[in-house]
Amino acid sequence: MSVQFIEGLLAEAEKRCAAGFAALDEIENQNTERVLAAFRHHRVGARHFAGTTGYGYDDVGRDTLERVFAEAFGAEDALVRPQMMSGTHALAIGLFGLLGPGDRLLCASGAPYDTLHQVIGIAGDSPGSLRRMGVAYDETPLRADDTLDIPAVLAALRPDTRVVFVQRSRGYAWRAALGLESIGALARAVHEARPGAVVMVDNCYGEFVSTQEPTAVGADVVAGSLIKNPGGGIAPTGGYLAGRREAIRRVAGRLTSPGIGREVGSYAPGYQPFYQGLFLAPHAVAQAGKTAMLAASAFDLLGFRVSPAFDAPRGDIIQAIELGSPERLIAFCRGIQAASPVDSFAAPEPAGMPGYAHQVIMAAGTFVAGASIELSADAPMRPPYAAYLQGGLTLAHGRLGLAGALRALQEADLLK
Repeated sequence: MSVQFIEGLLAEAEKRCAAGFAALDEIENQNTERVLAAFRHHRVGARHFAGTTGYGYDDVGRDTLERVFAEAFGAEDALVRPQMMSGTHALAIGLFGLLGPGDRLLCASGAPYDTLHQVIGIAGDSPGSLRRMGVAYDETPLRADDTLDIPAVLAALRPDTRVVFVQRSRGYAWRAALGLESIGALARAVHEARPGAVVMVDNCYGEFVSTQEPTAVGADVVAGSLIKNPGGGIAPTGGYLAGRREAIRRVAGRLTSPGIGREVGSYAPGYQPFYQGLFLAPHAVAQAGKTAMLAASAFDLLGFRVSPAFDAPRGDIIQAIELGSPERLIAFCRGIQAASPVDSFAAPEPAGMPGYAHQVIMAAGTFVAGASIELSADAPMRPPYAAYLQGGLTLAHGRLGLAGALRALQEADLLK
C-alpha cells in the first residue's frame, strides 16, 4: 500500500462523509450557542479564573463554574471538581452518594464498563465496594438491536431499587451508543413506575455529541470526566456530576463529608482551563466526531467491520474497528501513537491495568496524560480484537493519525 493509495483512500472516505460532517457542524453551532449563553448569563469574568488555597470557602471561580456547567447541561445543579480524578471516580462518588445499605442498583444497559465492576462488587472482592456496603445489584441486557429494554427494566424494579444506571457509551462493548430518545423514554417510564428511583447516566464520551444532554430529557444525574469531551482538550484533570439539586446535594456529601458537602475544595492553579475547555468542548467534540466518521468510512472501504457505520447516528465519539487479530490491534495502536504530538517515539504494548480483567493496549500521545478527547486508541486484548478510536482535537490531526495507522498495518503486512 503506497502513500498515494492511503491518501486516495482517505480522500474517497472523506467524500462519503460530507453530509455527516455538515450535520456535526450544525450540532457544534447549537451547542456553542448554548454554552456561550451560560457564560454570559452567569457573567463570567477574569476574576473567576483565580486560584484558591486551603479550604476554599466562598470560592467564586469554583461555584460559578458549577453554575455554568449546570445550565449548559440543562440541569438544576452540578459539581465540577479537579479533585475527581477520573470518570470512574466521578461515577463512584455518584453511586456511593445515592446508594446506602439495603438499597439496590439496577444497571439497565447490561454490564457496565470494566472499571466499575470492582466499584459495584460484581468482580473481585474489594474492600469498600457497594456490595460490601450492603447494596444489592441487578442488571438487564440491551435488546438485540442495542436499545434499552424498557419493559424488562420495569419488570426488574424492586421495592428497594434506588438507582437505575445507564451507560450511554459503548465502552469496550461492540454495541451502539445509546441515543437521548431512548434514555429519555427510560427515565419517564422509571419515574412513573417508581417515583423515588434515581436514573443515573454514565455520560462519558457522550457530552455535546447531541444538542442536549441526558439531564435535559429526564435523567436525574449524569457524570463524566473533564479530560474527555467537556474539558475540550484544555482541562488538565477532573470530573463532574450534574442533575437534580437534591441528588447533587447527596453526592456532594460523599465527595467531601456529610455536613460540609460542596462548601470546600480549593484549587491553587486556577480555573481558566476548565472554563476555556468547556467553551471549546462543542468544537472539540465535533472534530472528534469527524475523525471517528472518517475512520469508519476508510476502514469500511477496506472491508473491515466498523461500529457505528460512517453514515449511522452517533451517541458518542468512539469508533470501534474490528481488526480480528492481536497483531493488527497492536500495529494499529502503534500507528496512532507514532502520529501523536507527544511521545510519538513510544511503542504501545499490552499490559495489565487496575480495574481491567484483560491486558489493555493504549495509544495516547496527548498533552493531557490519558485525555481521550485528544486523538487516542485503546482496547482490551480479547477477541474480536477491536480498536476503540476516540478523540482528535482537529480533523487534520485525526486524518494524519489514520494515515499512520494504515501505514503501520501495511508495513506489518497485516491488511486484508
